[in-house]
Amino acid sequence: MRTRTTVTMATILGLTAVLSLAPALSTQGAMTGLKAQADQFSKKDFQFVKAAARGGMMEVELGKIAQQKGGIPAVQDFGKRMVTDHGQANAELKQLAENKGAILPGMLSRKERRQVQHLEGLSPVKFDRAYAKDMVRDHNHDIKAFERAAKRVKDPDLRAFAAKTIPILREHLRLAQEMEASVNSGTWNSAGK
Repeated sequence: MRTRTTVTMATILGLTAVLSLAPALSTQGAMTGLKAQADQFSKKDFQFVKAAARGGMMEVELGKIAQQKGGIPAVQDFGKRMVTDHGQANAELKQLAENKGAILPGMLSRKERRQVQHLEGLSPVKFDRAYAKDMVRDHNHDIKAFERAAKRVKDPDLRAFAAKTIPILREHLRLAQEMEASVNSGTWNSAGK
């Protein structure tokens, strides 16, 4: 009896020890898995991911300001559209990156924050002009970057994301050009100068 009890106790203690190590082993396995997933993006692919994430965050931030500070409805409406569309694209990109084990930047760079602060400090009319000009320039740049990515990135999911986003960016460019034309035509309230 004593031997059987000793064997049973040893078995229980052994199982307890193994089970207590399971979370650590699982965490170690998960970390190894994350490292392997992070390696799924090539260096150039990840550079595109970071640039797209930062650009998207900037569009959302400036869109929020445009909704509050815009001097004409075209600017406010465009800002709202940026918050919605880029917010959705940002969430999709974040999920795609997390599935690959990559972590996206969580905040704007110093340069981007300075640009936001500069625009926030402008009068509504000056804001409208600067914002419209920036949005035309930025969306021209974004379209080229996403077209390159749709052809050149190695990761098929990332390539599909880029290709799917291009028509939205083209629509944004068209709207930005219309907004810029409205701003430059003087259809805003001149009392906001």
